[in-house]
Amino acid sequence: MEKKILLAVDDSAHSKNAVRYAVKMSLFVKELSYTLFNVQPDISCFLADEAKTNLRAQSALEKLKKKNAEKSLLMLERHRALMTELGIDSKRIELKTQPKKIGTAKDIIEFAQEKRYDAIVVGRRGLSRMQEVLMGSLTTKLLEHSRIIPVWVVDGDVVSPKIMAAIDGSETSFRAIDHLSFMLGGNPNVTITLFHVIPKVGAYCELDADDKDIEELILSGNKTCMAHFNTLAHKKFKDAGISEKQIQIKEVPCTMNVGKMVIDEIKKGGYGTVVIGRRGTNKAFFMGSVSQYVLERTSDSALWLIS
Repeated sequence: MEKKILLAVDDSAHSKNAVRYAVKMSLFVKELSYTLFNVQPDISCFLADEAKTNLRAQSALEKLKKKNAEKSLLMLERHRALMTELGIDSKRIELKTQPKKIGTAKDIIEFAQEKRYDAIVVGRRGLSRMQEVLMGSLTTKLLEHSRIIPVWVVDGDVVSPKIMAAIDGSETSFRAIDHLSFMLGGNPNVTITLFHVIPKVGAYCELDADDKDIEELILSGNKTCMAHFNTLAHKKFKDAGISEKQIQIKEVPCTMNVGKMVIDEIKKGGYGTVVIGRRGTNKAFFMGSVSQYVLERTSDSALWLIS
C-alpha cells in the first residue's frame, strides 16, 4: 500500500534537514511518495483592499501574487532536485504551492487532511522554549492543531537509522504503535525498540510508608497493563509483516523525570527516530507532558508525535 507524506518546506536549512530525513525513510517505508508543499508569504491586506477599487493596485497585486508563486515553485524545484540527487525517483515527488489562506500551519493541516496524507514532516527551527512562547513557531502551531495526522518533527541532521517508540500502555501510545507498524510494515530489516519507564507509585497517589499493599497492587496493575499492551503491539506488528524478533522491549524503573529518562535513552541508544504519543495514561494535555519535554530537548533526531 502506498504511503504519502507531506513535506512542509521553505527555503531554509531546517527544511533541507527534513527533506534529507524523508529521503532516508524511503529505506524503511515501502511505496513511499512525497509532496513538497509551501504556503506562500502574506500579502498586505492594505494592498488587497486597495485593489478592490484601484486598477493600479489591482495590477500590482497580481504581479506580487505571480512573483510569490514563481519564487515558491523555484524553491520547491530545488528541494526536488536534492531528493532526486539522493536517489528518489522524480515521479514519486509532487510539488504544491498555494497562497496563504487562514495561516501557514492551518493551511498545511487542512491540505494534509483533505488529501489524506499519512504524516506531515517539518524541520524544526532552533527556537528556545521562551522564543516559541513569545513568537510562536510553525512546529508549535502544527502540533497544537494537527489532531488527526501525525507530525514528524526533524531536528538537525539525522544520521542514525535506529528507531525507538516510547510507550506507557495508553491509548495514544497504542496509536503510535499503529502508525509505526503501518509505515514500516513489510520491512524484514527494520528493528524497533519499545521503551517503557515503569512509573513510581507516587505518580498515581501519595502513600504513607505503611501502604505496602496499595503499592504492590499499583505496580502489579502497571505490569499487567503493559503485558497486555505488549501482546497487542506484537500482534499489530505481526499483522503488518514485522516479526517478533525485530522488536526489542526495554523496561526501566523510574528514577527521575520520565521525559529526562526518555531523552537519556535516546542519547545512550543513539536513536535517530523516536515515536511517542502526545498524551499519556494520565490524560495530560500535550503542553507540559512527557512528549513536550522530549520535543524541547531532542537534537539530531526525528520525533514522530501521534495524537
